[in-house]
Amino acid sequence: MKIKTSIILLSFLFVTTLCFAQNGNKKGLPDNFGHYAYMGNASTYEELSKKGMSDEDICKNLGNEAYLRAKYDEASYWYAKLLELNSSTIEPDYMYRYAQSLKSIKNYKDSEVWMKKFKKAKKNDVRAQNYNKDESYFDKLMTASNEYTIENLSSVNSKESDFAPSFYNEFLVFSTGRDLETTDRSATPYLNLYKTTRPEKGQYSTATAFPEELKSVANESSTTFSKDGNIMYFTRNNYKKGSFNRDKNGISRLKIYRSTFKDGVWGNIEDLPFNSDLYSVAHPALNEDGTILYFSSDMPGNLGASDIFKVAINSDGSFGTPENLGSKINTESKETFPFISESGVLYFASDGHPGLGGLDIFSVNLKSQGAVKNLGNPINSPNDDFSMIFDEETNSGFFASNRSGGVGGDDIYALKTIDCMVTITGTAVDKDTEQPLPFVTVNGKNISGGNIGETTTDEQGNYSIEIPCQESQYSITANLNGYEEGSLFMFTTPDEKNIKDARVVLEESSKVAVIGADLVKVLKLAPIYFDLNSSYLREDAFENLDKVVDYMLKRPKVKVEIGSHTDSREEDNYNLWLSDRRAKRTVAYIISAGIDENRISGKGYGETALINKCSNRVICSDRDHQLNRRSEFILIE
Repeated sequence: MKIKTSIILLSFLFVTTLCFAQNGNKKGLPDNFGHYAYMGNASTYEELSKKGMSDEDICKNLGNEAYLRAKYDEASYWYAKLLELNSSTIEPDYMYRYAQSLKSIKNYKDSEVWMKKFKKAKKNDVRAQNYNKDESYFDKLMTASNEYTIENLSSVNSKESDFAPSFYNEFLVFSTGRDLETTDRSATPYLNLYKTTRPEKGQYSTATAFPEELKSVANESSTTFSKDGNIMYFTRNNYKKGSFNRDKNGISRLKIYRSTFKDGVWGNIEDLPFNSDLYSVAHPALNEDGTILYFSSDMPGNLGASDIFKVAINSDGSFGTPENLGSKINTESKETFPFISESGVLYFASDGHPGLGGLDIFSVNLKSQGAVKNLGNPINSPNDDFSMIFDEETNSGFFASNRSGGVGGDDIYALKTIDCMVTITGTAVDKDTEQPLPFVTVNGKNISGGNIGETTTDEQGNYSIEIPCQESQYSITANLNGYEEGSLFMFTTPDEKNIKDARVVLEESSKVAVIGADLVKVLKLAPIYFDLNSSYLREDAFENLDKVVDYMLKRPKVKVEIGSHTDSREEDNYNLWLSDRRAKRTVAYIISAGIDENRISGKGYGETALINKCSNRVICSDRDHQLNRRSEFILIE
């Protein structure tokens, strides 16, 4: 089972006043609502039931534990069970987490429903107010920005979690669980610091431990360095005298430590004065001149599960009083992993501001006091995206994500600004008539399904769309009312700047192949009738048979069974023989027109499937009998 190591491993955790289960939990065990997560094995329903918990508390515990491990499918299951018990009495925060979990598993419709319920139940909540500003935000965020391209650092990432990158001279320092160090208390690997060469300085080097002298039996993570590279701040569990220092609930809080580089080694490791055994302080980030340290914490005065704070660093190395950055940035949920750029732009991760699911990455210019901005697709995804750093000199950066398609649980991704576009021109056409279709919405979609371009065909069905040239694999999709979506897979190289004649084919919804459908009805054909006692195709049949052939030629996967029928006149066995001959003659014509014999078959049904009352010994008109002498073209698997 993959676990969200960056949040689980890294923390033994941020606890808030909401962290105690109620009702049936007589032992006061933490329900993890205010936790980032914790190291250890996952709980089970049976274990919690034996502890005397009520169904409500069990659902809360299992839902929160899954949520904090980024197991959003499991979280949504338990939150659904919880809210089914009595949603009117459950704390609104569970509605919010349920909505977030649903969004992360791409159940957007139900997520919106529960977000609206949360907004109604807790209208003064910052998260509700932010959502209320623009309920169409999700569609906007899913439309991929043309500003950036991302790339998985597959040569650096491991099968374990890799995250929290930071700049250090020519290196990229990051946190990893690849050493697979565990204890009897937890099978989850402990985190260590590693480094690799930054790409702008050359090729990525083999990742190696950094530095050996800081390695301990605790988790080391989330580094930041002074501009001269001689001072480092990093996150570690509350660690004293070679072992974890835990509270009464067995939780080892997070603390920020400072170390100095002297005589070729990192030493003089000191515990910062605003750390505490009662709350966590983590994820340090220095401003450009090293005078301010940003960090995340659940210390008193916070608004949610964890907030972003800042503290002044005095010239003598001492610290001022930590300050909460306020409700513009912090919400009732998690704000964490801050990074401050040279120009004063704060990047941070949050699951409280409107996003795509899980943790999203946001930015805000602290100098201009601008609005908080979700960086959107492709940086953010329905999963957890966090710990972004950005170099404004090279317009590039790095972040971590546990999105699908990665190497391990969390992977580090390189981020670059887009410097070129590919222009694609083409036409959208009807699959059957091959006529151009005007006013079709044409989108570029990356391999994750996000929009990377959008346009509309003109009155002649022509379109032109720009796609970032860094996108080597993508698709062009076309949508028009009354038609099924058409798509065209594209594979291009950065050298291709103009691609022409990209033809997208759309099929009318009424003509989409459905197993069991009769093409006579789908294509609105005139019935294929036969003369009395004759198996020969009539002249009026060929035009309609050609339409069946054309339909099958344009749909190579379609298979058809021809069912031929007679009226009730003549003897039953004779009618079976006659209908079989009619089916075989029809099949022969379609094969002669170019359809593979493996795609077409025929069967005679005689008078066994009459469509009216004209059975044996029933007097009917010639016209009524004629209605039974027909052929059907049934779509089969």
